[in-house]
Amino acid sequence: MAEEVPWAQAARRHLIRVDRDIERAIAEVGPPPRRSSPATFLTLLDVIIAQQVSKQAAAAISGRLRQAMAGSSPSNFLLLDDDALKAIGFSRAKIAYGRGLAEAVIEGRLSLPRLRHMDDEEAIAAMSGIKGIGRWSAEVFLLFALKRPDIMPAQDLALLVAAERLKRLERRPTPNKLRELAEPWRPFRSYAARFLWHYYRAAPL
Repeated sequence: MAEEVPWAQAARRHLIRVDRDIERAIAEVGPPPRRSSPATFLTLLDVIIAQQVSKQAAAAISGRLRQAMAGSSPSNFLLLDDDALKAIGFSRAKIAYGRGLAEAVIEGRLSLPRLRHMDDEEAIAAMSGIKGIGRWSAEVFLLFALKRPDIMPAQDLALLVAAERLKRLERRPTPNKLRELAEPWRPFRSYAARFLWHYYRAAPL
């Protein structure tokens, strides 16, 4: 089981105090499961893989990739040719994105260790400078790999659907509306996002 972040209990207490709907929902489905990932090239590549595919499909592709690679470095990824990556499940676009990311890390245009010393927006900008990594991908990496406490990936469809259910809205919120709803959850929006993903899977329609 993944190690819990040190601010998780404080986050849960804060969210229960400021949001009656979250208090009710946690009582209904329980707290979110622990989840974290190492802050590595492969983890960021996994985020690219997860774009616009199901969780199950992304996990299968990531698993096949690890079996095919001789190691976990960007250089190992670049040894795989187009046919190998297509057989693993990469689309043409994601082959290009993966290679672009690997080259950026190797050349030092993106330093994953340096991200730890940047604030959230600086880190998002640094990652978003690589083709194929948008705000959502950068935010997911910050949340799960760098364990930042106040990230809300508001473009995520599952979070939007979960917020609609949680708040009993008449229609699905826009990303901007979700960011507005999430304001009271600061400075622990990451825990709220984790809970919304959990609520999306656990709560009945």
